[in-house]
Amino acid sequence: MIPAMPASAAAARPRQASSVSSVLLRFGRVASMGTVTALILIAGVWASWGTAQHVLLTKGREQGTVEVTRCGGGTCSGPYSPVSAGSQARERVVLEDSVAVAKGRTYGVVLKPGSADAVRSGPAGVLYAWVPLGGALLLASVVVAGGLRRTRAGWVMAGAGVALLTAAFVAV
Repeated sequence: MIPAMPASAAAARPRQASSVSSVLLRFGRVASMGTVTALILIAGVWASWGTAQHVLLTKGREQGTVEVTRCGGGTCSGPYSPVSAGSQARERVVLEDSVAVAKGRTYGVVLKPGSADAVRSGPAGVLYAWVPLGGALLLASVVVAGGLRRTRAGWVMAGAGVALLTAAFVAV
């Protein structure tokens, strides 16, 4: 006669299997949501850096002011007056038409090297350049709070995104 197996040993085997699968599923969720979060934030920085590099790294770049005289087709243009040494006056430089630019106003700008394209400078230009990162922070906060179940970290990211977008809106 075979002695009966204790109930605790019989129940322990299925629990171990479900425990292992639970750990693997949790690891998979954390890895995939962490990857999605990282990709969103990298995309936000990448989208912002195209403009932000000209505003933040101004050493050796042409700086001046533009009086916007014409807007249309997604761009605004006007004459450029230099402020930095070595910069030359130009009859026309082009700014991206956005809420940050209005016809008839004068703006401090930095010229992109080798072109007639200008980017707003100063605090408003810096904040406006990082707007894509603010949007990425908001989007990533949902993934962090829901997918990673890190509610506090999600709220912190959302708060940072809202603060950046609000500051850009106020400064522009």
